[in-house]
Amino acid sequence: MKSSTNGVGRIFSNAPELNSVDKMCSENLLSPPMDLEAALKECSSALDLFLNNRFSDALALLAPWKNQSMYHAMGYSSILVMQAGMTFDPKDMNAAMEALNDALLLCQRFRKKTGIMVTLSNLWYRQSPESLTEEEMHAELCYAEVLLQKAALTFLDESIIGFIKGGMRIRNSYQIYKECQAMIQSNSHSRGKSTNIHFQGGVSMGIGSFNLMLSLLPGRILKLMEFLGFSGDRELGLSELRAGASSGSLRSILSTLTLLMFHLYVSVILGSGDVDLSEAEALLEPFAKRFPNGALMLFYVARIALLKGNIRLAQEKFLACIAAQHEWRQIHHLCYWELMWAYSFEQNWREAYHYAHLLCQESKWSQSVYVFQKASILSMLPEDEVQKLGENVVDLYREVDGLRLKMAGKSIPTEKFAAKKAQRYSASKPAKLAVPALEMMYVWNGFTIVGKRADLTENMLTTLEKAEEELKHQPNPSEYHLDDQCVVQLLKGLCLRQLGQLDQAEVCFARVSSSEADLKYDKYLVPFSMYEMGLLHKQRGDIQKAISVMESAKTDYKDYNMESRLHFRIHAALNSMTSCQAEMTPL
Repeated sequence: MKSSTNGVGRIFSNAPELNSVDKMCSENLLSPPMDLEAALKECSSALDLFLNNRFSDALALLAPWKNQSMYHAMGYSSILVMQAGMTFDPKDMNAAMEALNDALLLCQRFRKKTGIMVTLSNLWYRQSPESLTEEEMHAELCYAEVLLQKAALTFLDESIIGFIKGGMRIRNSYQIYKECQAMIQSNSHSRGKSTNIHFQGGVSMGIGSFNLMLSLLPGRILKLMEFLGFSGDRELGLSELRAGASSGSLRSILSTLTLLMFHLYVSVILGSGDVDLSEAEALLEPFAKRFPNGALMLFYVARIALLKGNIRLAQEKFLACIAAQHEWRQIHHLCYWELMWAYSFEQNWREAYHYAHLLCQESKWSQSVYVFQKASILSMLPEDEVQKLGENVVDLYREVDGLRLKMAGKSIPTEKFAAKKAQRYSASKPAKLAVPALEMMYVWNGFTIVGKRADLTENMLTTLEKAEEELKHQPNPSEYHLDDQCVVQLLKGLCLRQLGQLDQAEVCFARVSSSEADLKYDKYLVPFSMYEMGLLHKQRGDIQKAISVMESAKTDYKDYNMESRLHFRIHAALNSMTSCQAEMTPL
């Protein structure tokens, strides 16, 4: 295997080279062996260091044993995978992939050895869980976890081959987790009483994560996944993750972070915005008390405050998160993104610009979106203020398309959306976007946060009514004129619905739908307005009509921007309404 210190050196300068596992093990034969219980204790200590912002110290603790202990190898590679996922730096990705490969080889050494005949028989008859030792059981669990991380890193490869490889690894990982679950059900795990809690916690995290994430998929995709052997039961997923979070195991924090990601991000961006903040707070509380200055804890405390509509507290906590550590700048970038939106919700465009500008300068995650966002925020400022900042909005929009990334050969939906909106600035005589920062806010479902505060919603409504008047009296309307009017109507209707002015909101959504035949570019507006109309009917209590309108939005429209994102939101809303109907139906 190739050796590499480039990506690792920036966070742990004394890390040994990533040589082959067998070579390193032969060099350490004289070292006293580390048993499973001792390895778990030391990895728990490393995790505590990590959660206290001591990232290099965590790696330093894991490094000496990463070629002999499967838990040390998994912990070491996990930290490098996190860094690679945040930096998008090829050197970091290569270092993480090499660490993962070494970890897989090491886990393989501890897995139960099987001959060719046993391997063939296992195709028809599952290997008895009773035949595995305590160490072999943990090797299966660690192998599945590392394989899943490798799959996630493989998805960042731009080729379709990388995408297929990632999918196959996910399937293999899932099957091993299922086998580990069978070990628990057969009571074979009781042999290793001291490490039992860590095995059960790891299985709960794996099974729970798979079920929860698959349950988010729209029905037709979920059926295909179930045909391939996966399951997507949301309640089972949540239950397993809750069990893992409360288990007191090494992976308790990982189960907790998965649940927090679901409640605080996935449910907002890919759902209807109905977030279980009380559970999120309860999950975070013990870890926030234990690691009060931990960057991850401060970040999630801030995110909960933001989703509650407590913008000032959120801003304060995000700034505290930035100040808490300076080793991983990428955590700062996450905070910049959140602060950009927090100030945007207040329409404090000058401060929002500051953080958008920092993202453009420092983060590699999605330069296309960052530049579009920066240009859109500047578009909300007076022209003389933009000039004082030394910025040129037209030039920024013209950069957007050339900065796009691809995953598995496919464009990222939000980048594709941004590039299409920015196209109008490529003409010799650019046509200004109407309310681009507010439109992008809607794409990220930010209006669900604004809707928690009547004052912020009313301020948004004032801005939209002003834009509506300007469009109405535009002396030389461009070819985008109707599309811009419909964008404003959709967002205006959303604000009115959140303020409880349902009849006026319905008029706005109906105007968008009635313009379907004349829209030239923003075809996405009609199905999205129907989705919002469905939520309006739900708010009125007419669940059946809400379901009917949303089903129509899902099935009657194809090939428009952000189609998959709308399908996720419709899927979440329909699940919610179907559950409500079931609860209301008498037995």
